[in-house]
Amino acid sequence: MTSSQVDKHYDGSEAVGGDAPEEGYERGLGSRQVQMIAIGGAIGVGLFLGAGANIAKAGPSLIMMYALAGVIIFFIMRALGELLLYRPVSGSFAEYSREFLGPFFGYFTGWTYWLMWVVTGMAELTAAAIYVHYWFPDIPQWVTALVFLVVLFVANLISVKLFGEIEFWFSMVKVTALIGMIVIGLGVLTFGFSSAGDTASVANLWQFDGFFPKGIGSSLMTLQGVMFAYLAVELVGVTAGESENPEKTLPKAINTLPWRIALFYVGALTVILCVVKWTEFAPGVSPFVEAFAKIGIPAGAGIVNFVVLTAALSSCNSGMYSTGRMLRTLADSGEAPKIFNRLSSTKTPAFGITVSVLFMGIGVILNYVVPEKAFGYVTSVATAAGIWTWLMILISHILYRRAVDAGRLPASSFPAPGGARCSYVAVAFLLFVTGLIAYDADSRVCLYVMAVWAAALAVGWAVLKARDPQIAQRREPEPEPEKVG
Repeated sequence: MTSSQVDKHYDGSEAVGGDAPEEGYERGLGSRQVQMIAIGGAIGVGLFLGAGANIAKAGPSLIMMYALAGVIIFFIMRALGELLLYRPVSGSFAEYSREFLGPFFGYFTGWTYWLMWVVTGMAELTAAAIYVHYWFPDIPQWVTALVFLVVLFVANLISVKLFGEIEFWFSMVKVTALIGMIVIGLGVLTFGFSSAGDTASVANLWQFDGFFPKGIGSSLMTLQGVMFAYLAVELVGVTAGESENPEKTLPKAINTLPWRIALFYVGALTVILCVVKWTEFAPGVSPFVEAFAKIGIPAGAGIVNFVVLTAALSSCNSGMYSTGRMLRTLADSGEAPKIFNRLSSTKTPAFGITVSVLFMGIGVILNYVVPEKAFGYVTSVATAAGIWTWLMILISHILYRRAVDAGRLPASSFPAPGGARCSYVAVAFLLFVTGLIAYDADSRVCLYVMAVWAAALAVGWAVLKARDPQIAQRREPEPEPEKVG
């Protein structure tokens, strides 16, 4: 599809933005950038900071929890991949929820995904402020969080090509650093150099009260934090409308997910917990920074702290990208104010990004009021919103497969292995994690927040229907325009 073509929305109207591809967006994300956005999406603050608290709760068994959750995440992403290659659209899972479950579910999923990224942005700002505290303990968390919020906001008003390039290098820093940490950790284990060499041993995985030191129940309770660490892997779906060649780049990005999880989560944690015994880690401290300090490379700890700082800023940057796009999808369907449909001269949804950033500013207030609890509060809400998004992807996939089997829809060129069976398994797992969240008194508050959120969205939907009864009617999606040239 060339830039001279005018994209049509599913109701047949022309996209805002005139002669531009995919709903007015610029297809400015190349294969290299989509690959790195996919890799970077799987490496965020949940791993770099959240793993510290989870190690304290579960010990070495946290490795198994990351592996288990990683398998489920792969099921979710293959389900999303099949849908994306059936119909690659910007706003992906909100559109699929709208198509397969009905307009209300598209509306609810779009707004809930927006909420997920807003609160994730708060978590990343909080984490970034904690990392800066490592070097400058006298600077209040809220000041640092505010500075980063403003800087990233300005950066997000630039073109998608520059966004992709920034994310590429952010992700490159994270990936290179993690691989470096794994190599150094293996060197300590193999050759015994550094001050941690005498105590570094694979036996650290079971010597201190066993592999499940706090019991299996305590290990399972970490799954909610583990699932937060995997939030953003679905960001690849949001990039579909701005990818140069989604038919090639998206399957490649999704198929590399297993080795990313195996290397960056399971591999990195295994090495760290072999080098430093699990009892040395504490909540609120990055296990990677702590590990380098124990090894006796203080400069290394500072470098790692810089790396995890870039990881937090990268994820927050991605959140601003996602929220603006999702608000535009909602506006296009009449489920958000029309002003969100407008694109700036650089083809970015600037107004939607601005409003999202204002809401992320609540995170700055939380860092002022309850700096020690801010991270825990926002991660639990983000996890609950993320679980809803993943459930909608899986249920949409199950319904899509039924339609394909019945001959009502064309088959995707990227079918999920196991068909809908793996999606059923993933749905059951996500419901189990939701049950764990309800059981835990500290994280249960997020379900109350989600209940209030659902009630607010229900009222909003009633108002929308009263204004325009047609909004609740299903619309058949038009086929994607043929690419030219």
